[in-house]
Amino acid sequence: MPSARPFYYLDNFQQVLDWLAQRCADLLDLRERQFIVAFPGLPLPSRALFVRMMMRKGELFRSGRLDYPEIGCPLEAAKGLPEDWVERDAALTLEQFFSLSTKPELVRAFALTGAQRAARKTDLLAQLAADPAWDQARVLRQWCRQGDELALRLRVQDLCDRLRLMFFGNLRQDWSEFVLADLGRFRYERVALSPEARGFRQRSDVDHYLRLHACSEALEAGEDAADVMAALTVAAPAEGHDNPWLQSRYERLLFKLGQHLEKQGHWPQAHAVYARCPYPGARGRAMRVLEKQGRYAQAYALFQAAQAAPESEAERQHLQRIGPRLTRQLGYPPMVRVRTLPPQRLDLVLAMQAGQGVEAAVRAHLQAPDAPVFYVENTLATALFGLLCWDAIFAAIPGAFFHPFQREPADLHSADFHARRREAFAHCLARLDQERHREAILAAYEDKQGVLSPFVSWGAISRGLLVLALDCIPAWHLKHWCLRILEDVRENRSGFPDLIQFWPQQRRYRMIEVKGPGDRLQDNQQRWLAFCAQHQMPVAVCYLQWQQQVA
Repeated sequence: MPSARPFYYLDNFQQVLDWLAQRCADLLDLRERQFIVAFPGLPLPSRALFVRMMMRKGELFRSGRLDYPEIGCPLEAAKGLPEDWVERDAALTLEQFFSLSTKPELVRAFALTGAQRAARKTDLLAQLAADPAWDQARVLRQWCRQGDELALRLRVQDLCDRLRLMFFGNLRQDWSEFVLADLGRFRYERVALSPEARGFRQRSDVDHYLRLHACSEALEAGEDAADVMAALTVAAPAEGHDNPWLQSRYERLLFKLGQHLEKQGHWPQAHAVYARCPYPGARGRAMRVLEKQGRYAQAYALFQAAQAAPESEAERQHLQRIGPRLTRQLGYPPMVRVRTLPPQRLDLVLAMQAGQGVEAAVRAHLQAPDAPVFYVENTLATALFGLLCWDAIFAAIPGAFFHPFQREPADLHSADFHARRREAFAHCLARLDQERHREAILAAYEDKQGVLSPFVSWGAISRGLLVLALDCIPAWHLKHWCLRILEDVRENRSGFPDLIQFWPQQRRYRMIEVKGPGDRLQDNQQRWLAFCAQHQMPVAVCYLQWQQQVA
């Protein structure tokens, strides 16, 4: 950071406290309010030391490693911090002392010789832990037997995490967001945030989030699924959350739990979870686990309900696969399969080049001066959509943006994402009908350069690529792409073909999906190919084989 702002991190933290005091006062408990009020009155070095420790990993720190020129002596700075915030001269267990020490320091502290001196830290810890002499916790000087270094323990990390959660609306982002923004590494769209713009509406929302987060971490850590299910039942009220954003987190976690049970072969439990889960794809998984249990009649009843009102293209694709299997098992008349026009097929046999992937090999082969080929996969079409519809995507509607560090609206994957912004998107897409999309896209490219977006990968596109695309891709093709993305953002912003080839003189293009030996089309790729075929858009699948090496 520039030397003109040596306490930039402290300024950032105070900004968060001020934000919370102004916008989230009703979410704060007494302890949090007292912290926010007391913090600015502490000595400057003490506040700076506190924030430095809070931004580091863990809650225990050796004073000798808190070396910050702008703070000075960390022990002097620590004296200005309340004891219930930071414990000075904290007692350490053997394991904690190991975590704070290097191997040479351990060799000196325990006067190690021979095999112990050469042992790895983990093995050495196991050996010493078996000795009752090291059972008791001790202060750092007693472990090291020399020096005046102290161990400092941050006692309010839980409070700081909760404040961070209330500000960001998640525990994924941390205080480094400010630093990266200050350095220009991250740029965020400036969205007008009303005083009511926040992720949590009431204190109980924060508590619910933390319970859901604990369940998610337990599931990822491999804890027993039944225990996670029990904890999740406690974490979620029977009537559901009245906060749509929080409810969507609960439904996504429930779906992950069902997947976990399914992978373990616990079919009845997995079905019970899927049956109560409205998350996209859960109904299809419920059919699948019923089928695996041989409960074909129940699976078929669910199939019929889904067929009457498919939730998405992805589910429609799933129904086309499972339906024939279920009718065959139940002895019903065979279903009529829906046939789609296959895309153009290219078969190539090329020499393998060291370090060259299949996409690069096909691109190099098809490349021509008057017909350039680009590797774009999911970047070009989404960028065209994201730039054209920038204003609609970042519209300041309730429940979408909570703080200045969001790269996307919180409801991006909600079923009503498009519906809540229908007029704004209609205004953006009307430019395609009026042939004004070119200037709008290129203007957004120049104006928003580097600003984080869920649809624009800046490193993958250039102005030249956009110009070629706008020259060669008809406006009505682009409009169909945009509308399809809006139908299901989660599923439809991926699956685009790998390559695109332009013929600028003829103002035409072709998309090419590349498959190497043994590779198959993924479900979302098949859906995009079928969509393109339906609308007579030029697309091909290239199947590449490598030339056999002659001995």
